[in-house]
Amino acid sequence: MRVIFMGTPDFSVPALKSIVDAGHQVVAVYSQPPRAAGRGQKPRPSPVHAAAEALGLPVRTPQRLRDPVQQAEFAALNADVAVVVAYGLILPQPVLDAPGLGCVNIHASLLPRWRGAAPIHRAVMAGDAETGVAIMQMEAGLDTGPVLAEARCPIGPEETTADLHDRLAAMGAVLVVDTLSRLPLPARVQADVGVTYAAKIDKSEARVDWSRSAVEIDRQIRGLSAFPGAWCDIAGERVKLLRSRLADAAGAPGQVLGGFTVACGDGAVEVLEAQRAGKKPMAAGDLLRGWELPERLG
Repeated sequence: MRVIFMGTPDFSVPALKSIVDAGHQVVAVYSQPPRAAGRGQKPRPSPVHAAAEALGLPVRTPQRLRDPVQQAEFAALNADVAVVVAYGLILPQPVLDAPGLGCVNIHASLLPRWRGAAPIHRAVMAGDAETGVAIMQMEAGLDTGPVLAEARCPIGPEETTADLHDRLAAMGAVLVVDTLSRLPLPARVQADVGVTYAAKIDKSEARVDWSRSAVEIDRQIRGLSAFPGAWCDIAGERVKLLRSRLADAAGAPGQVLGGFTVACGDGAVEVLEAQRAGKKPMAAGDLLRGWELPERLG
């Protein structure tokens, strides 16, 4: 097939490589424009942009796609299908309609649960037992289009958003190639019940409140790892908590019960990995060598 690929972050890269490896002709890759990054604040291409250039694929980075000239250039690619994976720009109707088989999207949830910007974070934070990836025929609504295919997977009791991100990216890469090989496909209209929205993560959600239950705090730590990272105050220092599990212990909220096990409003959490300010992430045991925690965390 003649494929237009549209994506921006790391999550999208496996799908691009899988489509190329399957022998499809990627006629153009669309990605968000380079952003200032690093100490020098020099423009840095997105992960998809960099991967596409390494594969020798033409890259386009428009600021938006509402300009009729941009839409005409998109249509002139004469693509059979566009594959969209976390692109980050709204696709106007002329863009959705341009490829012969329309635009299909890889979404990291089992639709209609967790439509929107942060489906992986929200699934972990909600304590969902399973999640997956869906291949959706795109339409004008927010992740409302009919589902062409899906694949499911459990969420492990100690799994973080970063862990799940990588697993779902690999699953989506396999599923989209299978889906492309079978297009056109009958689609399942999304149910009206069970709809939830995965709002973008706000940094205000990241501070740990030890008066909450251990279950909630454990989900918060794992769900916000690695970005933006749940954090707490330890002797005036902001420390990110990156991995955790429930512990069979109890005490006053914030009380350190030994090692990096901390009492919550109900139960306790054992922190398995953390990151001090200006340092690299470390296993809790390594972090605590030469660093004694106070009796209670803030």
